[in-house]
Amino acid sequence: MKNAPIRALIADDEALARKFIRRMLKDDHDVEIVGECSNGKEAVAMIRKHNPDVVFLDVQMPEMDGFAVLESIGIERLPEIIFATAYEQYAIRAFELHALDYLLKPFDQARFKDAIKHAKARFRSERQNEGRMQINALLESIKNKPQYLDRLVIKAGGRITFLSTDEINWIEADDKYVHLHTGKTSPMVRQTLSAMETQLDPRKFRRIHRSAIVNVERIKELQPLFSGEHSILLEDGTKLTLSRNHKDKLFELLGKPL
Repeated sequence: MKNAPIRALIADDEALARKFIRRMLKDDHDVEIVGECSNGKEAVAMIRKHNPDVVFLDVQMPEMDGFAVLESIGIERLPEIIFATAYEQYAIRAFELHALDYLLKPFDQARFKDAIKHAKARFRSERQNEGRMQINALLESIKNKPQYLDRLVIKAGGRITFLSTDEINWIEADDKYVHLHTGKTSPMVRQTLSAMETQLDPRKFRRIHRSAIVNVERIKELQPLFSGEHSILLEDGTKLTLSRNHKDKLFELLGKPL
C-alpha cells in the first residue's frame, strides 16, 4: 500500500544519534518507527523480524559493523539504507562513488531531510533494486580496498587536509575521538581507537595501552617499570606506558631483549 507509512528501523550504537533521528521523524506522518537497536547483531535480527522499508544504519557498531549487517541480510532482501557514519576515510569516498545516501556525524537537520526525502522518493517509485545494486557494488569495492590506510583525511576549521600515516608518532584515545600526535600538530579525528587500530598497518602501529597506539619506528628506548609494565621513550622525547597486556605483542614485532 503506497499510502501506508514507510516503516523505519534505527540501528546506531549512539543514544544521542538515535534520539536525534527519532526527533527528526516525530512529525513526519509518512514514516513510522518500528524499532531501534544499538549493535549489529540486533540490527540483523530486527530487520529480519520487522522487514522495515528503510533502515538508518550506523557503519561502526559493536558486535557487527554496518557492512557485515548488509552481508548477513543479503542484497536481495535489503530495505532502503541510509548510512550514518563518523568514518571519514574510505567509506565516505565509497558512498559518494556509488551514489548512496549517508549522514556524516554529527549531521544536521537539513542534511537529514535531504536523505529521508531521497529515500522516500526511491521507495515510492519502486526503485529499490537500483539501491540494492549500488549497495552490492559498494560491498564489492570495500572487499577489494587496500588493506591498510597510508593517509588520513582530516576535517577541521572548515578545511579538509591529508595526513600521511608515516607522519604519526602516536595516537591517543579521547572517548569517541583520537588525537594524532605528529610532533608538530595533534589533529583530532572522530574515530574510536579500536576502529583506528584496524585501519593501520600492524607492522608499523601497535597498541601499547588501552588508550594509546604507537608508531614503532618512533620508539627510541624501553625502560622496565614495576609490575611488568615498561616506559616507552619516543624520538621526540614523549614518554608513554606499555601495559602488561600489550607487552608480548609489541615484543613480537620488535624482538625480545637480548
